Amino acid sequence: MKTKIFSIITIVFLSLTVSAQIDRSQQPKPGPAPKINLGTPKKFALPNGLQVLVVENHKLPRASATLTIDNPPMSYGNKKGVEGLLSGMLGTGSTNTPKATFDEEVDFLGANISFWNEGARASSLSKYFPKVLGLMADAAFNPVFTQEEFDKQVKQFLDEIKNDAKNVKAIASRVENALTYGKNHPFGEFTTEETLKNVTLQDVKDLYNETYKPNNAYLVIIGDVNFNEIKSQVENLFGAWKKSDLIVQKLPKVENPSTTEINFIDMPNAVQSELSIINAVDLKMNDKDYYAALLANQILGGGGTGRLYKNLREDKGYTYGAYSGIGSSRYASRFKASASVRNMVTDSAMVEAMKEINKIRYQKATQEELDIAKAKYIGSFVRNVEKPETVASYALNILTNNLPADYYKNYLKNINAVTLDDVQNAAIKYFNADKARIIITGKGIDVLKNLENTADYKINYFDKNGNPTEKPSMSLPIPDGVTAATVVDNYFEAIGGKDKIASINSVMFTSEAEVQGMKLNLVQKSAAPNKSSTTVSMMGNVMQKMVFDGTKGYAEGQGQKKELSGEELEKVKKESYPFTDKAYKTGTLDRIEPIDGNNTYVIKFGEKEIFYDAKSGLKVKEVTKAKGPQGEMTLPIVFSDYKEVNGVKFPHKMTQKMGPMELEFITKEIKINEGVSDADFQ
Repeated sequence: MKTKIFSIITIVFLSLTVSAQIDRSQQPKPGPAPKINLGTPKKFALPNGLQVLVVENHKLPRASATLTIDNPPMSYGNKKGVEGLLSGMLGTGSTNTPKATFDEEVDFLGANISFWNEGARASSLSKYFPKVLGLMADAAFNPVFTQEEFDKQVKQFLDEIKNDAKNVKAIASRVENALTYGKNHPFGEFTTEETLKNVTLQDVKDLYNETYKPNNAYLVIIGDVNFNEIKSQVENLFGAWKKSDLIVQKLPKVENPSTTEINFIDMPNAVQSELSIINAVDLKMNDKDYYAALLANQILGGGGTGRLYKNLREDKGYTYGAYSGIGSSRYASRFKASASVRNMVTDSAMVEAMKEINKIRYQKATQEELDIAKAKYIGSFVRNVEKPETVASYALNILTNNLPADYYKNYLKNINAVTLDDVQNAAIKYFNADKARIIITGKGIDVLKNLENTADYKINYFDKNGNPTEKPSMSLPIPDGVTAATVVDNYFEAIGGKDKIASINSVMFTSEAEVQGMKLNLVQKSAAPNKSSTTVSMMGNVMQKMVFDGTKGYAEGQGQKKELSGEELEKVKKESYPFTDKAYKTGTLDRIEPIDGNNTYVIKFGEKEIFYDAKSGLKVKEVTKAKGPQGEMTLPIVFSDYKEVNGVKFPHKMTQKMGPMELEFITKEIKINEGVSDADFQ
């Protein structure tokens, strides 16, 4: 049955105009530099090597503690995932306190305590903080590693891995890291079912004993505490924590390709492409050109004022957002420009993104762009600098990154000192457009043809695990004798048979979806031979309505009514109801396309593509092309959860994606040959 779902978006603009006598021919003079009061934490260290930073702040009766174990990155090889299991098992009680009792006590105190493989965090009201800090220390230093909890954590991780198998963004992120850093680098390896199943409970215990050490650890305490009292408590709770030799692995060298290349990962279920342009960089926070690199990135893709955003979204309408970022890790970092783009413009978006990267390298930015970029960083710094958590964060950065003690005191001066030449030099050095990986994760059958015609770069193909593979097949041969008509006939047999369908003269669907916590109601009525009505309402108010009586029709929304005419009217006239599939028999069987591992027959009917499972015969998806505010867009509807009603199977779940929004309509009621009258189509 035809599904028409209309998105209702109402935007109200309020504008205020203030008249004043201003000489707009003169640029306003900058005000005085803001006065910065950069606080300094109190510090002390324990004999075991633990360094403690305390920021007293008595404005609110709250306190928090964050334990950070600053271990060098580790590669776990065929036991990758052991660190995640350790994170999950820490905090499940202690040898002194059973899990149930521990959780009850945390809840009773209104506290939050969390753990991970290289740290812990606790927060509460200050009057309970000594007790809460004690609970955190007890669970961190006296963990309980049971087989039961281990098995539970393994199952949860395996479920997550299975869920991510079809998640385009998750696959894109994983393969991007593997290709950028290498699968044998800590930043490039990832957990799989195989590596997780290699991990034993003893491996988790061994990792804890080897890495949960105070030698390179920092405890940051912020809030309504007294320094002398908290110092004494920390000494009592953390003093017995034993230090030992740290594990230091030699990291593989991270290298860029000798020339720019495209790395393509085929995801047949992708409704849009994940586009990333990446190159490894060697940038540290204490490098002289660090500030210039930050500002160059801000101009290129640091937000809504960035060139990537303005080009790919505002000008071209390829995406809802395009951004870039640059890292400054002590171990390995990268520059990355990225966007999620419509399939049909993947090649064009790549070309435009590369154009912007090259432009900022070979053509100086404007003074206005530099001023806006500086204002962003200065404003953010000034807003955050006096927050207790910022004071602590800056102090920790100085320690862990080996920065000079006055690093943040000179921050504004260093930002302001950056020139246009500095920005260009940094862009040339760090945005290696001539030695980059253009990584595209998307639907090959929709993307590759245009990409091959457009790109001047070699295309390499990889699977979901970052392994080299062959170019994906663009289509499968259609078996002899299979046509659009036979596919539709098989569908009718699959849902109940021609005789059952022929006995149906009218159908009424009632469905519900949830949008931002509110119910969206959809009522669809249809009658033979081609009458239909669709009503979308929310909270009892009709938001959109479309009616066709077999000859003429109209669309109504927001108090406005529009008669159907021209191509729109002709399209509706070609439809058949209650089952639109009858009309699709006259379409063209275009190809066989895999969806979630199952082959589907794809029929083209006007501006629509309809997908039927080759094995079950059931309709699984429809994709309609429509014109939107940012150009042509595709609106996919996925059909699932088929259930019988009066001997005929109907989908009881319909999922429609509209840009970043996904509507999941669950069918509440289906009436056959009742509940529909001629009045519904007037």
